[in-house]
Amino acid sequence: MTIATAQPEPPQLPRLRRLPVPVSQPRPALRVVRDEDEAVPAAQQTLALVLPMPTGTPGGARLGAPGSDPDDFAARRPTPGHVLPAPGPWAAQFVQAALEVTTGRRPHSQLTRWTTDEVRARLALRADLARRRRDTRPVRRIVVRSTRVCVPRDGVAEASAVVTDGQRTRAVALRLEGLDGRWRVTALELG
Repeated sequence: MTIATAQPEPPQLPRLRRLPVPVSQPRPALRVVRDEDEAVPAAQQTLALVLPMPTGTPGGARLGAPGSDPDDFAARRPTPGHVLPAPGPWAAQFVQAALEVTTGRRPHSQLTRWTTDEVRARLALRADLARRRRDTRPVRRIVVRSTRVCVPRDGVAEASAVVTDGQRTRAVALRLEGLDGRWRVTALELG
């Protein structure tokens, strides 16, 4: 004699629904507008750039023309101090961000616009060292306690800051130069 045992029923799963895929055409990002009134000469299909010439030269020079200097076109332009933000608060924010880079909390690429290549390379090196030692040392919050600023000439500021992480107090020194409409850190010393 065999006894039939009841098998448990599998749990009921919700039914899947099939939805139609909407068909839509992307809107064009740019619209071509033709202006028939202005005739454009089709000489060589090149763009003529007018570069500012040094003082004493009348007019401008076309790129590639004799006497024009492409390196001067791409050179950094000094910015006067009255156009730039106040150097004290700006330096405090930069020091905070730079120290977050050195502890590995922030990527060094975020400071690219505000540093020179040399300063950026030093910060990247310290960030790599912080990444290697992250497992052995706890990361503490760094606080900028105070900043001092000296302006030796227009468009240049030298700042020092006192920072602490709760156990250790350090000094930071940096030089800011106004270039291309913003402060750029050209020298940075971390204590």
